[in-house]
Amino acid sequence: MKTLFALFVVAFVGSANAQILQEQDKKLHFAAGVITSSLGYQFVYSKTQNKEQALAAGVLTSLMAGIGKETYDSFQPNNKFDNADLATTVLGGLSVSLTIKLFNKNKNKNEKNINITLLSN
Repeated sequence: MKTLFALFVVAFVGSANAQILQEQDKKLHFAAGVITSSLGYQFVYSKTQNKEQALAAGVLTSLMAGIGKETYDSFQPNNKFDNADLATTVLGGLSVSLTIKLFNKNKNKNEKNINITLLSN
């Protein structure tokens, strides 16, 4: 049941993502969110070894980057603060932070499992 739900979520997000990223500007915002979020996630995780804090830091880093860029854009002539661009930046940050969190295995947990299997033989 969990696998079916996960496949549904991935399919839904994938189709929504394809519709959002038709413009070149949105692709750049998504990429900026991915880059800033991955840097924020890895920095906090390397300091704390806490996945939840690192996830929050990654998403907040992409949010800050998006707000900064849109604030800068709002002061340019014939431009405004675009909430869709901000949402796209945060979506990029959220997607990479969740991906890193899911695939980043706890090294201490793996080392304990290896030691247990070696001792049991």
